[in-house]
Amino acid sequence: MQRLRLKFSRGEGIKYISHLDLMRLWERALRRAEIPLAYSEGFTPHPRISLAAPLPIGVTSEAELMDITLQKRLSPYFLIRTIGQQLPRGIDILEVQQIPLTAPSLQSQLRYAEYRVEVKSSRSLEEVQSAINSLLQTECLPWQHMRDTGPRHYNLRALISHLWLIGWHNNSFTLGMRLRCDSQGTGRPEQVTQALGFTEHPDSIHRTKLLLA
Repeated sequence: MQRLRLKFSRGEGIKYISHLDLMRLWERALRRAEIPLAYSEGFTPHPRISLAAPLPIGVTSEAELMDITLQKRLSPYFLIRTIGQQLPRGIDILEVQQIPLTAPSLQSQLRYAEYRVEVKSSRSLEEVQSAINSLLQTECLPWQHMRDTGPRHYNLRALISHLWLIGWHNNSFTLGMRLRCDSQGTGRPEQVTQALGFTEHPDSIHRTKLLLA
């Protein structure tokens, strides 16, 4: 058996598909490429495929990570060439590396996700930088997020590891964010922009990196 870790991008063309649809897309592509997937045991075996973290609908990425377990060994080059022919436009495999079979799961190793966020505002550069500095100096930022089961209350500041201003042009600000992304909580870029005082939803959110333990 063999365990491989794929790094791939998700572009504009497919940024509105759900996490479940993305998993189905990968399963179909792997089957069409006749990749010898290993399956779980039990009454309803499933291919041993796992993504590090769901990518929210509408978000693009250059840093998605996925582990697949194979029944027999294949070279990374063969995998990239074979699967690439089955993937739709908007998904590109960037890297493949071999991972020990006994290594912890991707989900258990994930700690942070980094984003590049573009959002419009009529505020000045100094006002936005001041808002960033003020947020980073805050120890507690009470927040409420509505779910189907009702409101969830938590400390948004605890989910923000780092926050910085990348650039500004024609009332459009580009922000960098390193947000927590583990079993204890997941930071959402649009909530951070709201906490900074931006009234408009970000024009774009792009995941640039996933950081593992």
